[in-house]
Amino acid sequence: MSHNDEDDLVHTFNGITFTTRSSPELLNSLVTFDAREDDVLLVSYPKSGTHWLAEIIMHLYASEVALTSPIEFGDVSKLEQLNCLSCKRIIPTHLDGDMLPPTFWLKQCKAIYIIRNPKDIAVSMYHYYRENPNLPTIDSWPHFLQMFLQGNVVCGSWFDHVLSWEKHRSDKNTLFLYYEDMQKDLPGVVKNVSAFLGVNTTESGIGEICEKSSFNEMKTNTEKENHDPNHTVCVLTSNRKLIFRKGAVGDWKNHFTSKQNRMFEETFNKKMAFSEVAKHLVYEC
Repeated sequence: MSHNDEDDLVHTFNGITFTTRSSPELLNSLVTFDAREDDVLLVSYPKSGTHWLAEIIMHLYASEVALTSPIEFGDVSKLEQLNCLSCKRIIPTHLDGDMLPPTFWLKQCKAIYIIRNPKDIAVSMYHYYRENPNLPTIDSWPHFLQMFLQGNVVCGSWFDHVLSWEKHRSDKNTLFLYYEDMQKDLPGVVKNVSAFLGVNTTESGIGEICEKSSFNEMKTNTEKENHDPNHTVCVLTSNRKLIFRKGAVGDWKNHFTSKQNRMFEETFNKKMAFSEVAKHLVYEC
């Protein structure tokens, strides 16, 4: 692929890198989007466990709900499609808090923000970039790590993303979840999510959901199914087989040199000095 073709894969909007599957026209029109009181937002930076969370939520709602593709995914017709849905909408997004359509805040829609330690995210994104023809070519891990720390990757800076959402951490309609907690205590997280969404579930119901939503179960199902690439909850996803690579906590240690780790920590400490959320991150299992 020539360099010029690569330029067609991403573009910059509001200083943030987007894939061209998020059209500038759509991103411009988001401000006019009309949210509904009962919308539920699934918010994350890429590779934080959105597919996993979406799976759990779809099992929680036994009734008719629609899981849409991300609000920023597609062209302007996207907003029309969303308007036409008559049932409750579960809407994923990787948008930072400042770019979210304002009516979501106005109508106090529920939002679940899932957060994962950024070292594992950097590694997961690196593999994703390497294997995904719809993303620019990456020549090496050290090069990608630099890009990640500078925020020159799709969806922008992890640090800025978390900080933009952390402002809403004490809103009663926002729930912060940690990917590492899902790995450690899935039933506890499912219980937490169902309480937040006001969905009644029994203990056995929670057990069943955990079974259906285990990482390996989802990986197996994904490998068996042929998926429509438009049916996605992550703007990076073109090939669902790439989603469930390892899902491990602490995989970063297989990639980071001690020098890279120091560099990462330096940027992290500078950017996240006043972050409460940062104090809860877990880097190894």
